[in-house]
Amino acid sequence: MPKIVSVSTFHPPHELMQGKVMDFVRELFQEDFQDIERLLPVFQNGQIKKRHLSMPLEWFRHEHSLKERNDLYIKLATQYGVKAVESCLKDDRFLQKPVSFGEIDAIFFISSSGMATPGIEARIMNRLPFSADTKRIHIWGLGCAGGAAGVSRAHEYCLAFPKAKVLVLSVELCSLTFQRNDRSKSNLIGTSLFADGVACVLIAGDDADVKTKWLTPSILRTESKLMPDSEDVMGWDMKDSGLHVIFSRDIPSIIRSWLGGFVETFLQKQNLSIDKIEHFVAHPGGKKVLDAYEDTLHLTKEKTVHAWDVLSEFGNMSSPTVLYVLERFMLDEVRKGDYGLMAALGPGFCGELVLLEWGKET
Repeated sequence: MPKIVSVSTFHPPHELMQGKVMDFVRELFQEDFQDIERLLPVFQNGQIKKRHLSMPLEWFRHEHSLKERNDLYIKLATQYGVKAVESCLKDDRFLQKPVSFGEIDAIFFISSSGMATPGIEARIMNRLPFSADTKRIHIWGLGCAGGAAGVSRAHEYCLAFPKAKVLVLSVELCSLTFQRNDRSKSNLIGTSLFADGVACVLIAGDDADVKTKWLTPSILRTESKLMPDSEDVMGWDMKDSGLHVIFSRDIPSIIRSWLGGFVETFLQKQNLSIDKIEHFVAHPGGKKVLDAYEDTLHLTKEKTVHAWDVLSEFGNMSSPTVLYVLERFMLDEVRKGDYGLMAALGPGFCGELVLLEWGKET
């Protein structure tokens, strides 16, 4: 049972309060939406207080080409990724001693908000002393489900190679995709939710030599599920000007009708039920998404408090967001034998579940 032994997050430099973003959107969109004041409460009612962006607010007042946006993505994703990786491998909150770059067997790079060939992970390897033999696995297009999916795939790698130490690096610069001339309600909703963030997770196989300071979660089981014929629920519409968000208003109702059965069947395979899950590591896609999680799975606010806090402080950063929530659980007081469930949903429409159990110190 591979273990999650370290988690780090990096916060892009421009912190914006939600009220300031709302004022910016009012100024930009008021000529196109006659009912703009009726629509703006989505900024106030979404439980988001602040977010982190890669560029200052003034940058978003001007038009930017797809090339300019993507060049910025490559530059900043590499820069931020280096910082997150360095922090993860030497994080003395979790590790008794640092793990060297040369000990890493594979890097899973997760993103959906920019494009790079060679990938961002290759560019990071040219800046940090990784072994040239390090495997590179690039996962693009899973959106909000990507962080949990990266943990799942790294778990499978460590099952195959029990001595492996594997990084999952998730970088999303969602704000760089902002379309100032897109007056759709999807763009307005996306602007109220999405932000930038970076997270890195170190996962170790059973025979890997990694010493941790206290209880760490083992990964017991993972599962992926695709909802057929649901391509229009969430994703990107690629146009000449760049990536335009697709964000269906039906997402909360889809969660209510679909997620419960997925989770119940998944847990039954381990002879568990949702009431045995002490720690719910949920991707906070938005207030309505978290409300739907709680209603469908009959969860108390106590079990989703970290997800709510991350949503409030950082917004929806797409794939790294669930890893921000995981970091908080890693710092929590837990008991040996506690179960946790990581859950994230994304384009496809799809879901990713990861069953965790906190075990003895390694």
